[in-house]
Amino acid sequence: MPVRTMQTLAGGHWVGAETWVDVFDPADVRAPFVRVPALTAAQVTDVYRAAREGFETWRATPAIERSRILAKAAVLLRARAAEIAGAISRENGKTAAEAAGEAEKVADFFEYYAAAGRAEYGSLIHDARPDTRTGYQREPLGVVLAITPWNDPMITPARKLAPALSAGNAVVLKPATETPTSALHLARALHDAGLPAGVLNVVTGRTVEISAALLDDPRIAAVTFTGGNEAGEALRVRLAARGVRFQSELGGKNASVVLADANLEKAATAIVAASFGQAGQRCTATSRVLADRAIHDELLALLRAKVAGLRTGPLVSRAHRGSVLAYIAGAVERGARVETGGAAVPGPGCHVEPTLLTGVTPDMAVWREEVFGPVVAVRPIDGLDEAIAAVNDTRFGLAAAVFTDSLSAAHRFLTEVDCGQIAVNTTTSGWDVHQPFGGFRDSGSAFKEQGAEALRFYTKVKTFAVHFG
Repeated sequence: MPVRTMQTLAGGHWVGAETWVDVFDPADVRAPFVRVPALTAAQVTDVYRAAREGFETWRATPAIERSRILAKAAVLLRARAAEIAGAISRENGKTAAEAAGEAEKVADFFEYYAAAGRAEYGSLIHDARPDTRTGYQREPLGVVLAITPWNDPMITPARKLAPALSAGNAVVLKPATETPTSALHLARALHDAGLPAGVLNVVTGRTVEISAALLDDPRIAAVTFTGGNEAGEALRVRLAARGVRFQSELGGKNASVVLADANLEKAATAIVAASFGQAGQRCTATSRVLADRAIHDELLALLRAKVAGLRTGPLVSRAHRGSVLAYIAGAVERGARVETGGAAVPGPGCHVEPTLLTGVTPDMAVWREEVFGPVVAVRPIDGLDEAIAAVNDTRFGLAAAVFTDSLSAAHRFLTEVDCGQIAVNTTTSGWDVHQPFGGFRDSGSAFKEQGAEALRFYTKVKTFAVHFG
């Protein structure tokens, strides 16, 4: 039976290519289920030409009309949510419930940023000169390259596209090679909603074959990237010499602290949800648990019981499954103990058992590096001071949580932990579209995503003074 093919959106047209990229279902990787175009470097250059032309049209389109198109896209995304959720689950491996949640959330982004078309886009400023009115206004940047990962194959593109398009930019989207079909469903909704030709273009293909054409085009005004730290740093250096604006959302090594006065049942439930949702494949997942020594054993027993009954979706690929298993094996070799899980699940997919580790020390890779899988290490600590120091003892600074009934401890944690997202008595994951999102230090750049803050990255400020005397 022939494998189905999907075309990509370039210059307002749905196009194919001479060669194709196979896309696999991580629940069964024996054969591809769909193929997408492997664009050539010449085709990528043509995409940028179309994007620049699309930008000229789009920035001249009144903001309220742009908003109408984004709002219509949101309606189409909701109407197609079941089909889209199926695509997310098939190429990424998310459970049906996780994929349905992602499909629903995508529409929220376009609804939120559609409303931004009626919001202020500048301000007046007092001027010491007589008969002079001074102010500033925000304007779009131009062509934005958005590079997105496989773990949230539709939410992450939506998180970038919605504010970028709302502000009047054109976008070239490069989805992850493992999960391109979700991005194509998103592009289809925007195209059907009336987005002008060239305003959104989706580059599918093998990055190694097109990287120069993708990254070095002189028409790029900004790059927004979500992915691994090594790739992110290489991008930052590559773009800096050209003065290209850069936004990055990178890795995390997120900790949840449980103090002695916490409600342990609620804490354990929240930690399991934060750690093992999406099989641990999200940047905000809890991967370190620091439990006050007085309640460590009791909390560990609760976690062990909850994790033992879990069933998670597969990891995205065999290669990634191998990486996660290597972290577990490396920790065990150095003295860590597997409390539950710790092995691959037999079968044609890429599943790893939800895993709890104890006996982990701070110098182990599983404690310091982002595993990006269903693996959680639990360590005892003595009190809040030690907990805060341990949470901050990492190069990352994305998310952290504390579970406590003490208002004083909660506020100290909020103030002293050096992370971009802090949770008190709730999970490290689950931030809504209107709430600024992003980390500190090696977890990302200074530009936040989501909410009104996101528009700062996708706009430039022009100051004006008008003398009318």
